Amino acid sequence: MIALSLAEIIGIVGGQPHDIPDADRKVTGPVVIDSREVRPGGLFAALPGERVDGHDFAARAVAEGAVAVLAARPVSAADAPVPSIVVPDVQAALGALARAVVLRLDATVVALTGSAGKTSTKDLIAQLLRRHGPTVWTPGSLNNELGLPLTAMSADETTRHLVLEMGARGKGHIRYLTDLTPPRLGLVLNVGTAHIGEFGGREAIAEAKGELVEALPAAAEGGVALLNADDPLVRAMATRTKARTVLFGEAADADVRAENVRLADGGRPSFTLHTPTGCSEVTMRLYGEHHVSNALAAAAVAHELGMSVDEIAVALSEAGQLSRWRMEVTERRDGVTVVNDAYNANPESMRAALRALVAMGTAGQAEGGRTWAVLGPMAELGEESLAEHDAVGRLAVRLNVSKLVAVGGQEAAWLDMGAKNEGSWGEESVHVSDVRAAVDLLRSELRPGDVVLVKASRSVGLERVAQALLEGEGEVVR
Repeated sequence: MIALSLAEIIGIVGGQPHDIPDADRKVTGPVVIDSREVRPGGLFAALPGERVDGHDFAARAVAEGAVAVLAARPVSAADAPVPSIVVPDVQAALGALARAVVLRLDATVVALTGSAGKTSTKDLIAQLLRRHGPTVWTPGSLNNELGLPLTAMSADETTRHLVLEMGARGKGHIRYLTDLTPPRLGLVLNVGTAHIGEFGGREAIAEAKGELVEALPAAAEGGVALLNADDPLVRAMATRTKARTVLFGEAADADVRAENVRLADGGRPSFTLHTPTGCSEVTMRLYGEHHVSNALAAAAVAHELGMSVDEIAVALSEAGQLSRWRMEVTERRDGVTVVNDAYNANPESMRAALRALVAMGTAGQAEGGRTWAVLGPMAELGEESLAEHDAVGRLAVRLNVSKLVAVGGQEAAWLDMGAKNEGSWGEESVHVSDVRAAVDLLRSELRPGDVVLVKASRSVGLERVAQALLEGEGEVVR
């Protein structure tokens, strides 16, 4: 973080000092909301919660080296004062502090959003841009009103690029995040059905995602909107921004596009990358054709920030997955391959993962083996839930997945129902009640050469299946 005195922070957040003997003392360490992550010179934000109240850990945070506590009420301890900055709303104060830090940076802020692929694309952008200068990016999926300010405040005077993933569960959410961290480059990946139950329809999702391009500066001021040319709802956002528009995708008129896309080496995509300044060949380490669109989005950002097409191609070919449980491919010593994609799920990402599974199973990586789709519920689909789960089950059959294991309650039953209603599937699809039942089934039936995909919404915790299958197996991450 940029070093700020307590007096400066008090002014920024409109707080009241409490037990602060030296307002000129500077905060030089990270801003954290977990007292276990406090570092000397940092600032601890005490957030109230339903089960845990950060104020209860304020004294401990100061004892561990925090310069002060950002709090909603004065904090006292029996043995020592707890220097605090008291504000009406700790979360709002974090946002104000993040905005102040970002406005002092000499860095390009890149923001991205979309219904699917945000985290994987953000990881690709980070791996490209860090070759071009010091880069800070959103860890994991901390893309909300808490995670985004914390990421922004981790940047400092040396940061050249700040890459921020922005999520939304309703109208106005992205507008709020862009107010905190005003971007110069804004990237929209796609408009799908994730959270459709909360939004009410894809058009409403597009309206919310488009808040990002509306927040960009005008073209004359350096604003750039990077839009997916293959998604009509995203392409149409060009009319909602004053920024210069750059299209990426496989469409013939895309400024950054892919040609000759193919899958090789167990489902890894290869393609020819075209940019306004030339073309180059890319062969990715990641699995699944859906990563082509993510790669093009990252390439468009990197091209705008001055990287050559050859630099971009090399970086894309060498990039891995930075965030856990997203197409995380591990081979056991007995030859079973486990694909842990259990961090989250929506209809679009489910379809992409199933296609990646089939490509891995048919491309020779698991010769003679079978493909297993261990799937759980997709959350927040509202009235579309039955139809979407049924459709995913049917797709598994159409793609010739060898075995479908649907894990969980009603939504999982719909997955199983869709599979069994599609053609002649019977024993190829099974519905089990929980993680333990799924693990027991897989342990009894898996054989060398099998490829197992594990995927569901985060709330399901289906990563436990993958973890159980890998325990003590001497696995090798690919």
